Amino acid sequence: MENSKYLTVSDLNYYITQKFKNDPYLHKVFLQGELSNFRFRRNSHQYFSLKDEKSKINVVMFRSYFDKVKFKPEEGMKVYVTGYVNVYSPQGSYQFYAESMEPAGLGALYEQLQQLQQKLAKEGLFDKQYKKPLPHYPDYIAVVTSAAGAVIHDILVTVNRRFPHAEVDLFPAQVQGDTATDSLVAAMKQIAQFKDKYDVMIIGRGGGSLEDLWPFNEERVVRQVFDMKMPVISSVGHETDTTLCDLVADVRAATPTAAAEYATPNLPDELISIRQLQNALVSSIQNIIRVRRDTLTRITNSVIMREPARLYDEQAQTLDILRDRLHNNMVHQLENGRHDFQLTNQKLIAVSPNKKVTSLLQQIDFCQQKLITSIKHFLQAKSNILGQTAQQLDDYSPLKTLNRGYTYVTDRADKTISSISQTKVKDEVNIHFKDGQAKAIISSTRRNKNDNEEK
Repeated sequence: MENSKYLTVSDLNYYITQKFKNDPYLHKVFLQGELSNFRFRRNSHQYFSLKDEKSKINVVMFRSYFDKVKFKPEEGMKVYVTGYVNVYSPQGSYQFYAESMEPAGLGALYEQLQQLQQKLAKEGLFDKQYKKPLPHYPDYIAVVTSAAGAVIHDILVTVNRRFPHAEVDLFPAQVQGDTATDSLVAAMKQIAQFKDKYDVMIIGRGGGSLEDLWPFNEERVVRQVFDMKMPVISSVGHETDTTLCDLVADVRAATPTAAAEYATPNLPDELISIRQLQNALVSSIQNIIRVRRDTLTRITNSVIMREPARLYDEQAQTLDILRDRLHNNMVHQLENGRHDFQLTNQKLIAVSPNKKVTSLLQQIDFCQQKLITSIKHFLQAKSNILGQTAQQLDDYSPLKTLNRGYTYVTDRADKTISSISQTKVKDEVNIHFKDGQAKAIISSTRRNKNDNEEK
């Protein structure tokens, strides 16, 4: 029998683990059930079971996730759990790995709280830039809480112990139930009517479940806290409980006693600080007096005070030095002025208008003579050209040829006849002489061949 067809236990567990990891339906699972075998382990991971009427599953919740749980889980409590399913390979068992846990029945409230928190955060109600500083020495403190609870008692005791000067005014309001929202808003609006009377306001109540603290998560209450002109200290629930009033308030206190401590200075500490400041002030004044006394002693014992006339010796010497310096400066300025005047005068002479006029007149005379000479040369050149042209015209003139006995012939249109081809027998022609014209009729024609022979 071959051993290759047998798997090891580790191989089988690894294969099953991969099946769980690759199943998308097991990556994010929402479970509800009852807590079983829950034993709280401080600063550690939590191991328990989740069951219903028919089944049970082992659950592991790592410390990083359990630290974010906002309530105290207890045995038998019904909860909503979110996480994933996987296999614990060493034991070959599958279990649920929880990432969040909420009490059953409060899931809708948590969802509503988260949505409202996101909305108000986008509007900037929780931004640090709107946080107002607490006054150091408050005269009047307004408290919004239940008149019958321990909150007002703790605040009064703490304020009277720390800073009896401050006056605490209670504005009673319902801190739980359906009417709590209207009651809290009405109390804060009543405080706002006093305008600048109150230096700080404390709003709070004792601990409780999410439902008990819900009025302090209502949008109207949160917005009213944000609109208060004076700084607001919120002390709602215990340290682990966080409401929207805590986020919007200028300071959050874990307990009513802490809220009163934030609102008031500690009188014994302040008295000690005042005494220290007094001692420092007295010491500083004594220091100043001692320094001034030493200065006065030095002045009294100085040579100037013993011989006041010597006070003017130095001043007289300084005056002589300044007088000589002034004289030298004035002489130097006069010399510079005289030198500048001479340079300016020479420049004016160099650019005198008389010289310019004379120079321009000479230029005009020179230009006139040059112009006359140029015109004469121009006229002489034109005259020479005219003579040459007349001679050429005379040389080429037909009249000169006529004077030697030559004539020229024209037809009836007075066009010159220069070839035998322009005439024929019986044509009437004009013969031009130097002193007149004669008409003739062509009786015959002949054409020369090679300039000598008849055609």
